[in-house]
Amino acid sequence: MSHVKVIATNKKARHDYFIEDSYEAGLVLTGSEIKSIRAGQVNLRDSYAALQDNELWLVNSHIAPYKQASYQNHEPRRQRKLLLHRREINRLIGKLQEKGLTLIPLQLYLKNGLAKVELGLGRGKKQYDKRQTMRERDDRRRISRSLGRRVKGVE
Repeated sequence: MSHVKVIATNKKARHDYFIEDSYEAGLVLTGSEIKSIRAGQVNLRDSYAALQDNELWLVNSHIAPYKQASYQNHEPRRQRKLLLHRREINRLIGKLQEKGLTLIPLQLYLKNGLAKVELGLGRGKKQYDKRQTMRERDDRRRISRSLGRRVKGVE
C-alpha cells in the first residue's frame, strides 16, 4: 500500500490546457530542496518540462530556500532533472515534436517518502475553450445546488 501526500497542485494547468495523458516522474533533488518540499514550500505555476539532450528537465518551478540550510541552500528556480524510464522519454520525445503539445506539471507529491511529479501532456486552450469550460462548470454547480435543495425540501 503506497502512501501519497500531495504537496502542490497546478490549478492553472487544467484551466489553460486540455490534458491528454499523464505520467509520473521522480525528481533529482538536493537535501535542502526535499526539506522545503516536505514543508510545503513549492509553487508549480508557470513551470513546464523541457527536453534537453534526450533528458527531461523541470523548468521554472519554485522551491523556496530552506531556512536552516545556511550556506548549503539551493537556487529556488533551478532546473531539476526528471526521472522516467527511457521508453517513456522516447515516447514523450515523439509526442512533444507534434505541434501544440507541451508537458506541464500537474501536481507534486510525496509517495512512500520520495518526491514525485505528475506530468500532463497538454494542448493549449484558446480563450473560447476556457470560457466554455467555465460555463460548463458553473452549470454543473448550479444543477447540483438546485437538485440538492429540492431533495432537502422533499424530506
